[in-house]
Amino acid sequence: MEAPKKSKFDISLENGRHRELAKMTGNWKGIAKTWFEPDKLADESPVTASIAPALGGRFLLYQYQGTMMGKPLEGLAIIGYTFEKNSYQVAWIDSFHMGTGILFSESQPGDDQLSVLGSYGGPDIPVPWGWRTEVLLVNDDELVMTAYNITPEGEEAKATEVVYTRIK
Repeated sequence: MEAPKKSKFDISLENGRHRELAKMTGNWKGIAKTWFEPDKLADESPVTASIAPALGGRFLLYQYQGTMMGKPLEGLAIIGYTFEKNSYQVAWIDSFHMGTGILFSESQPGDDQLSVLGSYGGPDIPVPWGWRTEVLLVNDDELVMTAYNITPEGEEAKATEVVYTRIK
């Protein structure tokens, strides 16, 4: 009898994009830096996070807690990779930057690095700005998440950066 054929997802869990995502699971601590203006550090605060698989490893649930300007901050993101679009996708919310909104971001099809682009705006920001987030697992014990504001004219400036170390 022939063995059942493995699904695309099962193969990805073994040696593909979903396996790479799974390497980020665990508990993390680090320092979060925030800039509201280019090159002017506005806040630097400790942060802790947990990253756990969701729905059998189809997604990651990233939850974090810290402070911003001395006030409590918490947030979460669902991170995934979709075969249909050949891209990474992230849905992000937090208690400071996003208010009551959800930022949805997506990578370019075929990108190897987890680098996603979304946009935000509203009554006070009638022309949307871009928000690009890069997630880089430097090694098993270091994770860096960096986000950039992108003006409507296309100019990028670092907005946030969290450098995490794994809690063992």
